[in-house]
Amino acid sequence: MVINYSKWDALELSDDSDIEVHPNVDKKSFIRAKQAQIHQEREQRRHQIKTLKYERIINDGLTERVDRLLTALKSHKDKQAEGSGASDDQLVFQAMMESMMDMKAGKDGGADRPPTPPEGVHEHIKDKPTYPQMMASLVDAVKKDIDEQKSEEPRFDLFIKGLEKEKERIQDLQSQLLAKLAELEKEEKRHITSDDLHEGFNYSNVKKAEEDKKKASAAASSSTGAKKETTVELLNAPKRPDATRSDTGQSSGADADIEEGTVAGATGDNEDDITASPLAQQFAKIKAGDWYACLQFLMQHPEILSEKETDGLLVEAFNSELDGKPKHARQCVHQGLLLQYCRQLGGRQGVELFFKRIQTKDHQAGKMFNDDVDSTYGRIKTRAAEILRERAENPQGEGAGVEQIQLHAVDPNTQINISVPPKEPTATDPEEREAEVQARQIFESFPPGLQRALESGKLDEVNKVLAKMSVDEAEEVVEKLGQGGMLSLEEGVIDATTEEGQRVMNEIEKNRAMPSAKE
Repeated sequence: MVINYSKWDALELSDDSDIEVHPNVDKKSFIRAKQAQIHQEREQRRHQIKTLKYERIINDGLTERVDRLLTALKSHKDKQAEGSGASDDQLVFQAMMESMMDMKAGKDGGADRPPTPPEGVHEHIKDKPTYPQMMASLVDAVKKDIDEQKSEEPRFDLFIKGLEKEKERIQDLQSQLLAKLAELEKEEKRHITSDDLHEGFNYSNVKKAEEDKKKASAAASSSTGAKKETTVELLNAPKRPDATRSDTGQSSGADADIEEGTVAGATGDNEDDITASPLAQQFAKIKAGDWYACLQFLMQHPEILSEKETDGLLVEAFNSELDGKPKHARQCVHQGLLLQYCRQLGGRQGVELFFKRIQTKDHQAGKMFNDDVDSTYGRIKTRAAEILRERAENPQGEGAGVEQIQLHAVDPNTQINISVPPKEPTATDPEEREAEVQARQIFESFPPGLQRALESGKLDEVNKVLAKMSVDEAEEVVEKLGQGGMLSLEEGVIDATTEEGQRVMNEIEKNRAMPSAKE
């Protein structure tokens, strides 16, 4: 068999390479120097590969945001054509803010902050720019080019064309990075390195792992014996604690919708319970328009730039409007939206950029922010007025006006009676026996609270349980009660669990009618 030695051609240099060197040069020293050079070039190549991959990720995120900005600009093109009164720069800034707010920020800046670079990549850049800062620089560059052109074409159209050129430039750069990356990866794969070698199945390692496991178990058993602690092992440990109830009677209570013996996790986090933190409430006390104080506060407490704090201030504004404090409500809206805008711009530089632009006279940033504050406060004011009007019309409380399902007889001379299916079927006919079994299964499928209400034989108790259910659930329960034959229009209550109830049930089944109706 012919041995193929071609795979060794990929070796750059080995310690026993048969090479010719100058007689005055030591061969071993020459080989070590050559190896050091090869290792250095290899590390540089790998560093370039990591850098190019990271730059492509950043450019992909920037391209996505440019696309969003172009989409937002084209959506405002109709307003610009209609001459709504807004300047071109104002429409551009508004579209930019809308495109950035679509990218919802998550943890540590989320979508506004590029991913963390790999180790050794871009370490010379201390303050790495965020995506909003990149977009702001790109927009400023496009505006500068438009000002230098001095073209008679509409400024809005020129801005769209300028952004499309920037997008093409980024895509062209991506193509160049991809070609360079493919070249470097091809060169990397062309050579055999120790990183490409991996150890297969090793019996000694497996055996060593087993020995370590045995030693660990032996040490654990010895330590347990040394402690001399007495432990009690339960053969049948309870899987769940018994439910605690405040009412030991047959009242259905609040446990009508839960299974007996289980406790729902009612103490979990409630996302609807949003309140402003003390830090946010302190920020809300800063007078609107005092930009210097707001900026200093945000620089000292950057942790306040979170979505939860914005929502908390808006909830505080809504509650203040309900309490008849419109001035405080508007102040909370102003400060809450200020946090939102600064958070969307991201980072310390983004906050400083926002405050710089909003303090510039006649800048579109200030007008857009104030319009947003007015519209948000207007919605809160309208909704609060509606709630106050509803409370005035329904002063009975929160329960007033809630739709419920209740059982009542249409004829005042009749009464809805409750019949509880027996635990064991008593009928001899196979069909009737099957009907009793199905009725009992329906009864046992009800929550414990509803079962106790039915066993009490009191219609009021059943209605209490139905009142705690939603309309759909209550309708389903009433339908099952009818299917199981547990409701009937007649005087008295039939309890099939007693001898008298069984006698009456047998008479009903025999005559196919209630005892008073057979006449």
